[in-house]
Amino acid sequence: MVILSKIYTKTGDDGQTSTANNERVSKTSPIMEAIGAVDEANSAIGMATDEYNDIIERVQSDLFDLGAELAGASTITISENRITYLENVIDDYNEYLEPLRSFVLPTGALHNARTIVRRAEREVWKIKDVNPNIAKYLNRLSDLLFVMARYHNKGKEKVWVPNNG
Repeated sequence: MVILSKIYTKTGDDGQTSTANNERVSKTSPIMEAIGAVDEANSAIGMATDEYNDIIERVQSDLFDLGAELAGASTITISENRITYLENVIDDYNEYLEPLRSFVLPTGALHNARTIVRRAEREVWKIKDVNPNIAKYLNRLSDLLFVMARYHNKGKEKVWVPNNG
């Protein structure tokens, strides 16, 4: 359990911050860029919609775990079963969708969250010696958000028509 009794510490005023294992790093280091992108993704997912609360809540908890693992927490890890969960949910939603015949024009908060997750994945790939399940999880999460966005926009989805058709 995390207990925060004081929100500001002033320890980051010099452009440095501490990881979970108390290592001091630059706030612009690749690890902090990745953690920040995961945090942004988590916030965007939380704003996405109220329709999928059970999925959203599980994903947001996973993203906190993922950020903790990136920060060096030794007792938290993203395992293959979390990726399998995402794949199962993707398959469940995809059953209700028609196959794509063109690219989808991204609309709505789920698509926005998807693009932020993609950026978080790119940031994670810049880090050496990281659990490969972290990038894999983010990759599947962006796929899940894409399928959920398609499901959410079903019947009103717009597709790309090259050269305005």
